[in-house]
Order: sequence, then C-alpha cells, then structure tokens
Amino acid sequence: MDYEHILYEVDRGRARITLNEPKRRNPLSLGLMQELSDALWEADDDRAVHSVILRAEGPAFSAGYDLAPAPVMRDDGRDRRTGSGIDEDVWMLERIQRLMRTLWEMHKPSIAQVHGHCLAGGTDLALYCDFVIAADDANIGFPPLRNMGSPPNHLWLYNCGPQWTKRLLLTGDTMSGVDAAKIGFAMKSVPAEHLAAEVEGLADRFALIDTALLAANKRIVNLGMELMGAGTLQRLAAENDARAHTARAARQMFKDLGTKGVKQAVADRDAPFGDGRLRVEGPELRDAKGRLLP
Repeated sequence: MDYEHILYEVDRGRARITLNEPKRRNPLSLGLMQELSDALWEADDDRAVHSVILRAEGPAFSAGYDLAPAPVMRDDGRDRRTGSGIDEDVWMLERIQRLMRTLWEMHKPSIAQVHGHCLAGGTDLALYCDFVIAADDANIGFPPLRNMGSPPNHLWLYNCGPQWTKRLLLTGDTMSGVDAAKIGFAMKSVPAEHLAAEVEGLADRFALIDTALLAANKRIVNLGMELMGAGTLQRLAAENDARAHTARAARQMFKDLGTKGVKQAVADRDAPFGDGRLRVEGPELRDAKGRLLP
C-alpha cells in the first residue's frame, strides 16, 4: 500500500511506522491518522510482525493536531461535518479517537519512539502506545490546554496518576523526557543518541516471543485498565473537550488562529509562561522571564 503521510516497513519481526511530514513537525491530520490506522491493522494482520515501532522524521515526534482547516466536501461531493455545535464537535473528535484507538485495540505491542517535541495530540498518540521510550531531551506536554480545551484522549491519569496529571493539564507546562519517565508518562528515557537502539532492542526481544502470547499478555493488561474505566473515560474525554471548546478563552483562541495565524496566536498564548517547563524534583525557581533556573 502506498502512503502519503507515513512510511511503512517490516524488518526482523517488527513494523516501523514513521510519521513523515517533518517540515510541519508531523501534525496529526485526519489523512495521517487514517493512514496510521490502516498501517497498524496491516501490521497486526502480518504474521511476520511481532511489534510495531512508531517514530517520526525530522526534529519532532509530533507538534500536535493539525490546526489547518479541513476541506468541507467529501470525495463524493456530499457535505462533510464541519464541527459547528457541540454534537458536531464530539462527532469529529470521536472520529480521530477511533483511528488513534487502533494502537489500543490491535493485538501486537507498540512502542512510541519519542524525540524532540511531543506536544498536544502527539502526547495522545504516544500514550495510546503500549510503551513510550523517550529521548532525555524530548519536550513533552499539552500547551493548548491553556486556552483551547481538554485532552480529547485521556490516558494521562492511568500513566501519571492524578496529581501529576492535574499539574500538567491545568497549566499546559511541558517536561523533559527524563521527567516524563520519573512520573510514568514514559517507561524510560535515554540519551538521544541511544534512543533508536533502545527501542530496537526491545523490539528484538518481542521478536523472540510467539505473537499469540504477546497478544494474550497485552490484552489482559488493557482489559484490566478498561475495568478501571479507561475505555469509558476515552469516550467522555471527547465530550468533555467539546464542552471545553465553548469556554470564552477557547472561542477567542479559535478566532486568533484565523486572524493572527497559528504561529503568532500560539506565541501570544505561551509568552506569559516563560519557557513553559516544569521540574519533577526540586524547587521550580524561575528568572524574571519565567525560565527555570538550573
């Protein structure tokens, strides 16, 4: 199958799926997410594949959901839903959620290889993977929550616990890969130069295991999380995000995206937060511009 937004290869018992829009920092458009879902099911159906590595070209894993306006007509000429009104908004959010949820529902394990910026929707994508291995210097968080909404996918709570989830989501601050591993967002972090080898090494070990056993042991853990409400919370997350989009700050931000452009609107939003970083251990001492002190 030919893909426009991703690269797909199978090698030594693993499928490597690479987000491949590096100039735009791999925004999660509907087209990219559909291709990703298709590739994941292709890997799940391939008996030669024991695991999937999800990685990205360029300086970032993903800068988040694509904020460019979507076309309003389908290929067959019928009107496309435009997101006007809460129900329409929920419908669109759930559409993306279903595609992303493939990582959860497929039988084989997936590893997110996170480098550079992993922001907003990029964090949703990473958290749906079974394992997250991050570069120490990755930059991870959800800054749009400062004025745009709430996460439309919500596995933060199950990985990071309630207090760190609130700390990150209520401020939109970001963290390094090192700190992400400390609070459970990532399984571990390694120096950037060792990231690919670390991920490939884990895939090597999965390649030694019968795929039926990989599936059985992945499935029972995910079922346990669903018994703790993970599946229901994902559905509620889409509805909660749509409700959050009605906040005054969110309505203003959507206007600013149209009048100022994405780059300027985002810069204006983030300026009061300094470098926007948090520190997991030790005091968060900042200079006059809001930047963390060493």
